[in-house]
Amino acid sequence: MTAPLSPVPPPSTPPGTASDTPPGTASDTPTADASGRPWVERPSHQRWAEDRFARMIEFVLPSVLPGGGFAYLGGDGLPMPGRRPTLLLTARMTHVAGLASVLGIPGAGRLLDHGLSSLSGPFHDAEAGGWFGTLERDGRKTAYEHVHVVLAASSALAAGAPGAARLAALAAGVVEERFWDEEAGALRESFDATWGDPEPYRGANANMHAVEAFLALGDAADDDRWHARALRICERVVEHARSHGWLIPEHFDAQWRELPDYNRDDPDHPFRPYGATYGHSLEWARLLCGLHASPRVVTPAWVLEAAQALTRTALGAWGVDGREGLVYTVDWDGRPVSTVRLHWPVCEGIQATASLRAITGDEEWERWYRRLWDHAAAHFVTPTGSWVNELDEDFGEGGAVWPGRPDVYHAAGAYLAPLLPVWPFLTVAAAQRGLRRS
Repeated sequence: MTAPLSPVPPPSTPPGTASDTPPGTASDTPTADASGRPWVERPSHQRWAEDRFARMIEFVLPSVLPGGGFAYLGGDGLPMPGRRPTLLLTARMTHVAGLASVLGIPGAGRLLDHGLSSLSGPFHDAEAGGWFGTLERDGRKTAYEHVHVVLAASSALAAGAPGAARLAALAAGVVEERFWDEEAGALRESFDATWGDPEPYRGANANMHAVEAFLALGDAADDDRWHARALRICERVVEHARSHGWLIPEHFDAQWRELPDYNRDDPDHPFRPYGATYGHSLEWARLLCGLHASPRVVTPAWVLEAAQALTRTALGAWGVDGREGLVYTVDWDGRPVSTVRLHWPVCEGIQATASLRAITGDEEWERWYRRLWDHAAAHFVTPTGSWVNELDEDFGEGGAVWPGRPDVYHAAGAYLAPLLPVWPFLTVAAAQRGLRRS
């Protein structure tokens, strides 16, 4: 089913067997109440999540910058000094604005228009093609940032925003021409401003976000090719996890050989930390669920099996350092490396467990869904709907990796993805069907 880029109308073998999965099963998790009705089916839970999402959109409205991009916000909702707007945060905000727009949240249209004009204008390299990471137009052109432009354009396309089809076609073309490696079935990492000096590194992080962007584009543009490519990326990366006890290697050389000691001296790196990242295990699981649910590509059984194994591995390490929650990273024996608590692994866990509950009906995932939300309410969610990005050792607001409140992308998914079908992509599903109603 291929078609020109246009808004979607309203609807008319890496194995992963049960014996391979680690602890963190139902016996280790809290007991749900006797009613058996999932939280996502309860109007009170739906209203709570929708209200917090709307508050969060109100919180970020002051982030619009006249020169382009969005400000990096602090906990007070004001721009943090010394922080410049970036392509990554601009693309993520544009995606969230597209989602908010289809749900009729006041102010979202202004955010969406500004995001699209920023991506089509000051961040775009009209001469060499692609996008710069900052408005100063310096640095390398990375796959990580470019697939977020695809994500932003796809959400805008689903929202029917003017100019979204052109941006989506442009971004898809750059990713296909410059970053997609057909032989490897995955993305190259980065280039200089003129597309020279290819980086001899391959990253699971960029490819993971490519899976999301490709699923989004495939649904928004009605083009099955992108789902097939998303599956190939999963085959390329997730196949490594089983031999590591369902920990996903993050770093590879240009021939896709593992680099297990990469960044050992920089364990708190925000994008390329040493070791395995439990938040990414949960994020991969969430995306594998979306791939499994999609009718656009035939997925083998290991896709869902891997999603469950990755989730059990991550959640089975809950409190591994003696404190509540998920550590940032562990070594290849599962020992904590960076014990920073970040908000986004909790957001991804909420989405992964909701997706697995919807697909399998297993009460194990409902229990974890509730536990994760209780943890988030105690430590991360604020009255503004925004999330504390990072906790310090005393569970106060920290800032070693991600200070302030710059990013609402993960929180938006936590609030709304559980209220929507696992397929199609989030913004497409919201545009077609709206949120669940009991």
